[in-house]
Formats: sequence, C-alpha cells, structure tokens
Amino acid sequence: MTAHRYTAVVLATIALATAAEGAEPTTAPDLALARVRVVEAQRTPVASEVVLTGDIQAQAQVNVSFRTNGKVAERRVEVGDHVEADQVLAVLEPLTQRANLDNAKAALASAEARLTQAKMAYERQKQLLAGGYTTRPSYDNAEQELRTAQAAVDSANAALGTAQEQFSYTELRAGVSGIVTSRSVEVGQVVQSGQTVLVLAQDGPRDAVFNVYESLTARPPGDKTITVTLQTNPAISARGTVREVSPTVDASSGTVRVKIGLEQTPPAMGLGAVVIGHGRFAPHDAVILPWSALYRYDGHPAVWIYDAGRRTVSVRAVEIDRYGPDVIALKSGVEPGERVVIAGIQFLRPGQEVAAALVGGNP
Repeated sequence: MTAHRYTAVVLATIALATAAEGAEPTTAPDLALARVRVVEAQRTPVASEVVLTGDIQAQAQVNVSFRTNGKVAERRVEVGDHVEADQVLAVLEPLTQRANLDNAKAALASAEARLTQAKMAYERQKQLLAGGYTTRPSYDNAEQELRTAQAAVDSANAALGTAQEQFSYTELRAGVSGIVTSRSVEVGQVVQSGQTVLVLAQDGPRDAVFNVYESLTARPPGDKTITVTLQTNPAISARGTVREVSPTVDASSGTVRVKIGLEQTPPAMGLGAVVIGHGRFAPHDAVILPWSALYRYDGHPAVWIYDAGRRTVSVRAVEIDRYGPDVIALKSGVEPGERVVIAGIQFLRPGQEVAAALVGGNP
C-alpha cells in the first residue's frame, strides 16, 4: 500500500468515527487541532434536595423541683426511667415538716378543748338568763368567748392543712408522665425550693431537631413536609412539618435550630435517636453540565465556551448553584444556546482554534 493510499484510509476512518458522534467529518487540516466535545446549554427545572442529620426530642420538657428546702433522703429514679404523673421520684428528710405538723395537730386539739369549754359556759349562761339568775353582760361575755373559741378552731384547722401540705412537699412528684432525661440530685444533698433536680421529657408528640445553616432558612423548601428516616434503619421513616425555627443563630456553629413536628413517631425513634431529614426546595431553572466541564480560572469556577463561527474557545467565570453527584448546576455565567466544552479542556488556552464534536442533548 502506498503512503498516499494509507493516508486516505486513515482520514476516511476518522471521518466515519466523528460522524458517528454527531460531529462534522474532520478534514486533513483539522488533524493538527485540539479535539473537544461540546454541548449546547439549556435551562432545566431543578429541584434541589437538602439532607440533614438531627435527633429526636420531646416537644415538651418539664423541670422538676422540690417545693420546700431540705436534705435528700431517697432517690427512686435514674436517667432513662419512665415515670407516671403521681409516682414518687425522691424524698426529703421531713424532720422540720413533721415537727410543724405535730405542732399544728396539738394546736388544733387545744383549740377544740377551749371550744368545748366555751360551749358549756355559753349553754349555762343561756339557761341562767332564761330563769333570771344571771345578768345580760355575763351572757354576752359567754357568747363572745364561744365565737372566739370557734375562730381559734378554724384557724388551727387551716394551720394543720398548711402543715400537712408542707409535709407532702417532702415527696417529689412530677405531675406528668414522661422519661427522665437528666438529674442533678444525690442522696444527702441539700436542695433549695425551686432548684431543678430532674428533667423529664413529657410523653406525647416528638420533634426531629436539626441545626441548619442560616442560608437554608433564607430559601426554605417549597414543600413544608419533611421526610425523616432512622439513620440505623432507613426503612423506618416518619413525616413531619416545620414547627419552629429559632430566631437566633448559634454563635459557635453559625447554625439555626429547626424543629420538625412528627405526625406519628415510630417506636424505634426513641428520644435521642439519630435521624436524617430530607427536604426538597421549590424548582427553579438552571443550566446543568457534567463535572468534566468545570474549570478553575483565576481562583474562581469557570467553563470553556466554544464559538462555532470562529471555531475558537474562551474561558468564562460562572456562579455555581449547587453540586450534584455527577453534574453541576450553574446559577449564572452561561446563557441557553451557548456551547460549552465538556471534554478536552486540559490543554486549552483562550482564543485557541479547536475541532469540536457536538454531543446531542444535555447529559
């Protein structure tokens, strides 16, 4: 085979190969040009998805504290225990309260004895007055003594009720059913009235709590329904809606706390369980390109634009909307109809003439 015939065969083979890719046949002068693949930019609706990691928390927490001062004599629960509303959680040494109760009982007994004497004196004066054997002032004094004794009994009864109530305060009850999530009390510790000794996660609805970056709250998901899955078992899932967004930003992490109220909480999603939340933003148009089109120019993201008329390429800075597993979405920098180089960008320079093969449709 002569050299001219061999060259013709090679050119024919290259022409057939490029034609199969949708490009125009390459002529002999094109053999010295860098070959690239280009795609025509088009705007496509994109629905970005955000994936966050959080945990399950109770919607309501109760700080449990004693209503009187004293020394802890007994603690009956541990962290993680489930307690009922009327269950005794801890007990104080009731020395002072018991003494006050005994004094109140004694004061009531004394007042009742004086009342009995006053009643007898009043009845005697009443009979004597009817027979004319006593004076009216003596009768009035007996009546006054009776009323005073009755008031003393009423006061002693009230004091006894207060002492009994104070004695009941030595037993700590939550008042609600829930799970103990924290405790700060030990036997022998002296506590003050109102000091938090236990924290309870109240039974009832649960929240999936996430710490999200502030930028996400500026453009919330289009669908307020969030799907939450258990990290250890993605088959277990629940649906919820945004219930609360913190008005402040955490200074240490730069995040905002978002609470998702769950419609129904599976039993496997216990308190503290790690969950993954999936939310989808409202669709918006963006230019979608493969990762291979991305180029770094002057420290910023860029792509190579192909000019079909001049058959040259130029570099252009772009703004990235989001990064996907295989593609990138451009917010700006490329207009629909422009041709972007997606293969062969390694050896390009601005203004370089290239041989381009157009890929049909967006990847």
